[in-house]
Amino acid sequence: MLAPRSKPPVVALAGPTASGKSAAALALASELRAEIVSVDSALVYRGMDIGTAKPTRAELAAVPHHLIDIRDAREAYSAAEFAADALNCIESIRSRGNATLLVGGTMLYFKALFEGLDAMPPADPAIRARIDAEARERGWPAMHAQLAQVDAATAARLAPNDSQRIQRALEVFRSVGRPLSSFHAAPGGLRGLRGMSPDMFLSLEPADRGWLHERIARRFDAMLAAGFLDEVRTMRARGDLSLALPSVRSVGYRQAWELLDAQDLAHNAQPFPLDTLRERGIAATRQLAKRQLTWLRGMADRQVVACDAPDALARLLALAKALR
Repeated sequence: MLAPRSKPPVVALAGPTASGKSAAALALASELRAEIVSVDSALVYRGMDIGTAKPTRAELAAVPHHLIDIRDAREAYSAAEFAADALNCIESIRSRGNATLLVGGTMLYFKALFEGLDAMPPADPAIRARIDAEARERGWPAMHAQLAQVDAATAARLAPNDSQRIQRALEVFRSVGRPLSSFHAAPGGLRGLRGMSPDMFLSLEPADRGWLHERIARRFDAMLAAGFLDEVRTMRARGDLSLALPSVRSVGYRQAWELLDAQDLAHNAQPFPLDTLRERGIAATRQLAKRQLTWLRGMADRQVVACDAPDALARLLALAKALR
């Protein structure tokens, strides 16, 4: 038997992109009488709806959601900021007598919340500019190889073309002489849930990677059909956004932005290469899913549910009922 709880539970639901987290979260929230806290680095941005698969208005109305649409696309949002905001959300939700359901695929956010992060060094524009100049000359795979020499742990979880994260890791090392990996869960960092673990950590992971790849392709096609390219064009029309920003470098947005940049530079009057965007967007999303699964395999105490199993939702609900 489970011991009586003094506070409503905190449940985490993680998984790679396109694993079915959003639909599962709505069902779990109903079962647990929970409010949802988004654990997603792209959903924080206003105006980025289609390419992030943001919950619909009906879904947002059905269950209270938090940490969605809290930043403008030109603003940065760190893992430490997320952890602090999430803790505040949990306290507020508990004060209403509700459970908290943490849902998303930004694994660094989960790590920051549950294990803590040491105070990270601030961005250094000069160092960042030098890294970008080197990358233009040598290519990001060469920069990835350079990172592996000074921070093997971080390099091992990054793809050779993951420019945003490679840049940040090299920037940290060059600015303070410490590898980025040394800041993760360092003593004195921000402690997630005041040192507590979630009451349950559920992880949606496919038994068949091909199943996930097919869902990724279908979802990207649906985004294109829903007007994703127009959404990116609207962002570009603002005039104050660029590929230097984390929001624009989100998967899908970056690929569309780069192709639109290339078309502008070439003064190309030809139709936009939609097939190329589809190919690159799906490939980038598959790489993201691979990184997410790598992170998950290193996270202790998670309960894995095969998201491609016919009874995946029933299994999740059974676990939630046991917790309740």
